[in-house]
Amino acid sequence: MPDKVLKTIQPRKYQQEIYENCKEKSCLVVLPTGIGKTLIALMLSIYTQKKFPGTKTLFLAPTRPLAEQHLEYFKKHLPELFAELTLFTGKTHAEKRQELWQSADIIFSTPQCVSNDIRNNLYTLEEVTLLIEDECHKCLKNYSYTDVARKYKEQAKNPKVLGLTASPGVDKETIKKISQNLGIENIEIRTRESDDVKEYLQELEFDIIRLDFPPEIREIALIIRNIYERKIQELKNRKLLFEPQTKTNILKLQSKIMTMISSGNKNFNLLSGASVCAQAIKLSHLIELIETQTLNSSLNYMKNLFEQAKENKSKAVMHIVKSSEFNLAYVKLNELISKKIEHPKIAEIKKIVHESIKENPKNKTIVFSQYRDTVINLCKTLNEIPDINAKVFVGQAKGKGENNPGLSQKEQQQIMREFKEGTINIICATSIAEEGLDIPEVNAVIFYEPVPSAIRKIQRTGRTARLMKGKLIILITKDTLDEIFHYTSKAKEKKMYSSIESIKKDLDKGIPLYDKEEQKKLF
Repeated sequence: MPDKVLKTIQPRKYQQEIYENCKEKSCLVVLPTGIGKTLIALMLSIYTQKKFPGTKTLFLAPTRPLAEQHLEYFKKHLPELFAELTLFTGKTHAEKRQELWQSADIIFSTPQCVSNDIRNNLYTLEEVTLLIEDECHKCLKNYSYTDVARKYKEQAKNPKVLGLTASPGVDKETIKKISQNLGIENIEIRTRESDDVKEYLQELEFDIIRLDFPPEIREIALIIRNIYERKIQELKNRKLLFEPQTKTNILKLQSKIMTMISSGNKNFNLLSGASVCAQAIKLSHLIELIETQTLNSSLNYMKNLFEQAKENKSKAVMHIVKSSEFNLAYVKLNELISKKIEHPKIAEIKKIVHESIKENPKNKTIVFSQYRDTVINLCKTLNEIPDINAKVFVGQAKGKGENNPGLSQKEQQQIMREFKEGTINIICATSIAEEGLDIPEVNAVIFYEPVPSAIRKIQRTGRTARLMKGKLIILITKDTLDEIFHYTSKAKEKKMYSSIESIKKDLDKGIPLYDKEEQKKLF
């Protein structure tokens, strides 16, 4: 039993129960971030290694730092001679990986690495008796996770899968598809409100701060919205748009039009429609920036459009910047910035952080925003506060420059070390900090804007109130897209849990996720 091997850590009641239910069936485990999915994976690895001596466990994670993090966790809690652990990375030569595969018992890797190796016949998954896929909501479409899962079911003598995620998707079909791709037979789900989880978690103080949208900024947003509405009306007049004018629907329409054009249909209405669609998408993005982000972010985007037009990069952009209204909005935006006027969220976050550090100089905070420009602006502003050392935390980027400060994985890990040690006390982060990474416990998580994605909201929220009391603060600008995004994510989260429960009930009743014909297509 794992508890005879595990000397350094004791599973909680819900972890033990989930483990027991995953021992003999391929299982999807849905648990909030930070409440111990990795320990379940460790216990199951011990059980499988003992049940099938001489076989292998393959633990996949979407990024190399996350794979390394899981390896370190296993090293910390497994007896030294229990199993041979190894890490596969793209930096390790293929021949070396082939050699390591033969001697290793538990392999940690990114899915791309293993998928490529199998395609190149370096080894097979025949001897793998447990496949663990972390952040398994990515097991969709052609992602390498799906490729490895399919090969595993083809090749393994004794296949068993453990899928781990905090949020597998919203609708029943998506969750079902992930479960089908993994060959799931059982679902284990817990939330922060589950009776057996609640007792282990600290209190989460939840605060929504609603801010008035200043009339001078609203005026600029309305100018751009008027141009946008005319583009939408044009798409309707051209009999191209019949759905509600959501960003998703406009993107789908653009894709549909481009597919028709690329297949040889050069109809004038379609060609014009493609340009109008592109304009609507760019204007929609600008409205979102003005309403929910910083004025500097909006200005940078408008400047970028002027640059593209100057270089004749896009007819759609040239149409936009020719507009007298667009130019009026640009002038008004510059005027506000010259008067040192900014989006009210900036001052609000500065006030929150200032009060937090006065209350306790050791407080640590993560501020999330969707956009790099906003993250950079926030970081500069927060560093004006005495005793605050804030750093930008973003993903890798090919471009260089102040507004595109990509961080390598090594740099990301260095920032995390400094945050753990307390050298840094604020991280201003994009979505890179939402998922998986070993981020130390924080006192507060601030959403600069609500996110319309349930998955991302759950990932962000899971960064606090694990080991100590925490705060979750969401900033919402009244009567803007912020409000729509907030209610959208709430509805999606509710739908997600309902969908998972529905699939779980079917599985518990013995109703398969797919019939034999579907199974043939999948596998």
